[in-house]
Amino acid sequence: MQSAVWGPRVSTPVFSHVHCPVCTRSTHKRAYRLSHPAAASATPTVEPQSSPSISDNGVYIRRRAPEGIGSQGCGPVDFRVIQSDENKPRNILEEIVWYKAVEIEKMREKQPISRLSLMLKMAPPSRDFIGAIRAAQAKTGKPGLIAEVKKASPSKGIIQPDFDAVKIAKAYEEGGAACLSVLTDRKFFQGSFEYLQDIRNAGVTCPLLCKEFIVEAYQLFKARAYGADAVLLIAAVLPNNDLDYLAAAARKLGLQCLIEVHTVAELERVLQLKLDGCMLGINNRDLSTFKVDLHNNKVIMDSPAGQQVIDRDILIAGESGIFTPEDVAFVQSTGCGAILVGESLVKTGDPAAAVKTLLT
Repeated sequence: MQSAVWGPRVSTPVFSHVHCPVCTRSTHKRAYRLSHPAAASATPTVEPQSSPSISDNGVYIRRRAPEGIGSQGCGPVDFRVIQSDENKPRNILEEIVWYKAVEIEKMREKQPISRLSLMLKMAPPSRDFIGAIRAAQAKTGKPGLIAEVKKASPSKGIIQPDFDAVKIAKAYEEGGAACLSVLTDRKFFQGSFEYLQDIRNAGVTCPLLCKEFIVEAYQLFKARAYGADAVLLIAAVLPNNDLDYLAAAARKLGLQCLIEVHTVAELERVLQLKLDGCMLGINNRDLSTFKVDLHNNKVIMDSPAGQQVIDRDILIAGESGIFTPEDVAFVQSTGCGAILVGESLVKTGDPAAAVKTLLT
């Protein structure tokens, strides 16, 4: 195959400002391809793409490689573009998000949104994810537990080699978990949307969070079609206009949202949104180093933004770094009414007992 090498790529046009039938707004600025049926046929206005930065919209994670893809085959010719180091992912979350564009296109080819829409019509009613956590909190006096069904992670590799999603989910429910989080990312976490479906079909009554790295409305349709009751939205990935749009689209589909923040600045930004049907989560993992510091939970909750969460009675979860009952008590003392725990539970041989021990 012949190669044609080009110089650095200029900004690539993206679709923007189209009618959005899901959230009923007349216009909606999109930084990525809309994927619900009516919007897909809308006529877009083309605008130059700009790479997101912390200074302009509060987003830390770039949605795509700023200089575009490195090569593109075209018949007998392979077109390659000279690229700088800036075109490489800066951390694992950015690498995951960049790959989502590839993964979503593959999913869309196998399951177009028209098929997912038919599945939605046959899906059982969604359950109250936030309500289940509040009920558990009121009953036990402890934070409501979101127990994570998780086979692997980029930082730890295989966590549970003898992985059975349904068996683990049932054990979590038996142990007293209020809700479950199910990893659906295939490449980096060895998850699957089928795990969601299998757990729901097995009769597990705990509401289910689809733990997916969501960047498009298509993923919301797929999550709901496969049995999810709630979805994860990550503030480090999504600017407020996208968070607002995806949360509105989720509400239309009967999904609640867990909006995850890592810093005080992200929490301040998220609190500007309409948070109907939403809870918040504090991920104590540093996105630059991927190290976990549980003290981050206190730093964020001690801030004026954290106090606003308490004053507004917004349910918020502590995430990452929770391994012992003492950790649970610490997170609860900061003002969190929920916890999301995965690794310390799923790696044990007896998840039900591990849940009971954690909540003692």
